[in-house]
Amino acid sequence: MENQKVYCLYRVSTLGQVEKDDIPMQKQCCREFAERQGWTILKEFSEKGVSGFKKSAKDRDAIQEIQRDAAEGKFDILLVYMFDRLGRRDDETPFVVEWFVRNGVRVWSTVEGEQRFDSHVDKLMNYIRYWQASGESIKTSIRTKTRLGQIVQEGRFRGGIVPYDYRIEKQGRVNKRNHEVYEILINEEEAAVVKTIFQKYVYEGYGAQRLNRWLYAQGIRNRKGTNFTNSTIINMLKNITYVGILKSGETKSEVFPELQIIPVELWERAQEIMEARTKPHNSEVPFNSKSRAMLSGLVYCGHCGSKLVLTTSGGSRYKPTKETRLRYTCHNKIRHPQDCDGQTGYSQEKLDGIVETLLRALFSNIKSVSEKELVSTQLEQKTAEQRGTLSLLKTQKVQKEKELDSYKSEVYKAIRGESSWDSGLLNELIGDTRTNLTELEAEITSAEQALADTDRAAAELRAQYDRVLTWAELFDNSTTEGKKMIAYQLIRQVRVYRNFRIEIDLKMDFEQFKELWHRDDKKILVNVSK
Repeated sequence: MENQKVYCLYRVSTLGQVEKDDIPMQKQCCREFAERQGWTILKEFSEKGVSGFKKSAKDRDAIQEIQRDAAEGKFDILLVYMFDRLGRRDDETPFVVEWFVRNGVRVWSTVEGEQRFDSHVDKLMNYIRYWQASGESIKTSIRTKTRLGQIVQEGRFRGGIVPYDYRIEKQGRVNKRNHEVYEILINEEEAAVVKTIFQKYVYEGYGAQRLNRWLYAQGIRNRKGTNFTNSTIINMLKNITYVGILKSGETKSEVFPELQIIPVELWERAQEIMEARTKPHNSEVPFNSKSRAMLSGLVYCGHCGSKLVLTTSGGSRYKPTKETRLRYTCHNKIRHPQDCDGQTGYSQEKLDGIVETLLRALFSNIKSVSEKELVSTQLEQKTAEQRGTLSLLKTQKVQKEKELDSYKSEVYKAIRGESSWDSGLLNELIGDTRTNLTELEAEITSAEQALADTDRAAAELRAQYDRVLTWAELFDNSTTEGKKMIAYQLIRQVRVYRNFRIEIDLKMDFEQFKELWHRDDKKILVNVSK
């Protein structure tokens, strides 16, 4: 067996094994083994961080190159530390090994010897070996996922890349091996950046690209000292860790207040905005909040129904003005004046000012009403009626069940000749009662569903109330961009008529606020949706 030409393959599944010098250990064992056998190593292949279970042989460059050289007869023996370095897939690896042997290459392991295929038993043992290796990989994966899930549920760092906004340091806690472990903590300097990103995204309508440019202009860089990319910003906005929830795979922890940087409501609103921006013609958020006009995209001509577009006016070329004025303009009126009897345009400053005044009045009214008062006014009576209906239906069901039992007992008496009831009549009564019970059960299910829907509506109403209170606190000190974001979340549509008579449709469920919009000049009508 001397003067045999050898290829060696070394593989580790994780980069952590690379750091622990697993590949040098495999290399040393294979070299010493080849030297004892009198073999010559021609080539060595190292796969770092390659899973032999998850990654197919056809996707592993080293295996593909070794197979090409084997087909050309460039070497005699493929040597590995252990056979599972070739792979751990029971549906593939045994046949890869057999392929090498059929092509004249002997496959050796420094630990397990040569893999032969001289008999059916050899083939069976080959398959069993990789079936066991596959099973071990699955069990190891399950144990690892379970343990990592336990770690995050305990609020501890699971390893890997530390998210921006956090840091890790040792604080004296040791593991079972008596090694001091790292704790995950908030990085206050980075936390301020993340808070700003969420605030501008949710309350000022900044998108990823605009945030990218803004951070760059402010001199804010990532940990590498380079600019934040659009994809990095999107990933940050999606990162649930910022609300204090640690995650490993499908496992999520509870909220850990000491790790929370972003309120849950703010994070959820960011997800809603992100989702809304993927849908065409969505009126929940503006696609562009940079305009100086608060109502851009929300204003329609009350006369012809066309959306008004924002135009600028700087005077004529003969008499230019220093200040550019903005107007909401009905292009339908310009193109087809016979189809619209309204004005051509409306001052942006005046129209925005009217709506802004109304929104301030709305916020003032909402602040004067408690959450309890709001929910009870809207849903308390409805809930009481539904509970009463459900209670009545359940009472009727109990009565029918008792009635059915009495009919059944009468049947037993009739069988023994002790009843005066006709058996045919009893069967008819039993059938009717069972039908009534089935109908009552369906009505009870429907009533329970209606009550659950009302409870969900109450929860949504409370959430809406909290959101509006947040907007009320922010509105007065917001930029035009921030006001535009708030307007888009409150207003469905603004219709404007001649002489600035306007109608506003609100996306709200607060019935009692309708009275807010009664005005002496009768020029403003606000509709509150139900």
